[in-house]
Amino acid sequence: MTPTKTSIATCFIPFKGVIDSYALPERFTFPFYYEPHPLSILAAKELQEYLEQQTDWEHNFGLDENQEGSVIGKMFGVMVVKNEQNEIGYLAAFSGKLAEKNIHPLFVPPIFDMLEEDSFFLIGIKELTQINNRIESLESNPEFLELSRLLKTETESATKKLEEQKLKMSEAKKVRKLERKKIESENLDAASLEIKMNALVRESLKDKFLLRELTEYLEEGISVIKQKLNHYTSEISALKEARKEKSADLQQQLFDQYHFLNNNGETKSLCEIFEKTALLKPPAAAGECAAPKLLQYAYLNNLQPIAMAEFWWGESPKSEIRKHGQFYPACRGKCEPILGHMLEGLPVDENPLLVNPALGVEIETIYEDDFLAIINKPAEFLSVPGINIMDSVYERMKLKYPTATGPLIVHRLDMATSGLMLIAKDKDTHKLLQSQFIKRTVKKRYIALLDGIVADAEGEIDLPLRIDLEDRPRQLVCYEYGKRAVTKFKVIERTDKQTRIHFWPITGRTHQLRMHASHSLGLNAPIVGDDLYGTKASRLHLHAEWIEFKHPVTKETMTFQVNPDF
Repeated sequence: MTPTKTSIATCFIPFKGVIDSYALPERFTFPFYYEPHPLSILAAKELQEYLEQQTDWEHNFGLDENQEGSVIGKMFGVMVVKNEQNEIGYLAAFSGKLAEKNIHPLFVPPIFDMLEEDSFFLIGIKELTQINNRIESLESNPEFLELSRLLKTETESATKKLEEQKLKMSEAKKVRKLERKKIESENLDAASLEIKMNALVRESLKDKFLLRELTEYLEEGISVIKQKLNHYTSEISALKEARKEKSADLQQQLFDQYHFLNNNGETKSLCEIFEKTALLKPPAAAGECAAPKLLQYAYLNNLQPIAMAEFWWGESPKSEIRKHGQFYPACRGKCEPILGHMLEGLPVDENPLLVNPALGVEIETIYEDDFLAIINKPAEFLSVPGINIMDSVYERMKLKYPTATGPLIVHRLDMATSGLMLIAKDKDTHKLLQSQFIKRTVKKRYIALLDGIVADAEGEIDLPLRIDLEDRPRQLVCYEYGKRAVTKFKVIERTDKQTRIHFWPITGRTHQLRMHASHSLGLNAPIVGDDLYGTKASRLHLHAEWIEFKHPVTKETMTFQVNPDF
């Protein structure tokens, strides 16, 4: 049985069964790091059943290999709410558009429906399409293509001819220099000397004249081609400038339509919200995510927000890591400023990222001498102070070694990762150890438990990574702007559903092992407990278990190993 279809005005969906046994949360979900409330999980399950069974619209999520059309996975959101009759139900929303539309039965409407018939947005898109079509027509014109090819060919030919002429002039200059020395050594009378020297000067002037004549001749030929080509390029440039201005105007006009409520009944425009951020202006598609849609509808219809969750449905984008059916936090780039306003006046769970998980946790020292120390960093422990939490390996080492000089921290581990770290007690030791890391002579091995079966016994993963600018600190696979990231791996053992594995990071990119494990182009098996690219657990099952380096003073090769607690 699928949920009952509802109109835009009645998007409140009653739960199918009795929910009296569910305790309501005291506070609303903190949207950027959460464990879904049981009612949110139940609402998501009902919505997923609808997505599997519905025939209201067609959208290719990539779940059926026989379905035609572009594959587009989608983020969906559910929000448990209480209506004015004290009934508990939920709302449903999707991010962006679905099946090329903004409005569908069951789902709350967008903040602004840019796809409404004859809307300024669609009219503007039509105008931009006409400009694009004209540009494409000009740039594919056979005469334009031939003139462009000819200009390139003639320019390259002219450059080559001028370089050849300059080379001849250079060789002739060397010959004249030798001739001048020879003449000076012949003890000629003044008149004869002047005649011969003047002859050399005339040769030099002749070469310069020929170069100038050749340059003018070649430039004249190229100029004729440019004049013919300008008939096209001037119009193309004007069209591109018009497209740029119209696109910016359309985007601004679109931003002006978005106004967001909060629980206090206050309204802010999209531009007002973002003008106080580092971006200064909204990114494209801001306000189109599921979470703002859900809150806006709840406020407009006197529904009390109780809990919320978002999940991914369908195939993952090529650059990101999104697992079908898995819950995810709201994105930070677009949603954090908007939700920061929309949640005002609403009791919300504490931000768990502000709580110091290392409070009361001790750091084990594995080895120590006068120059360095090896420590076993616990999981969920910062290597260096963060924005909100100062407690870290660095701060603890400062307290333990108050007379130490230099930065102390030679290399870092992600907060969630446990394992071996090098600590330098003085500047010289720090410099020498860092030099080994830079030269990649330090050898490190990690052990991890993966949620899935890795078929290959060993291999190498080479996927370039960069920061997700719209959802920090998540990383993306990006072949255009990403930095090269390489990891070697070897399977230790397999169980029915998990793989224990060794990793050797050749490079040291942020979240490299986590991305390479989870991404579909990597091992496609997230590390157990990975709350960014997999499923949250008691901890991230990733441990830096082995390290080998040369002692910067004794020059002895030192090797240390600490087994994980998983």
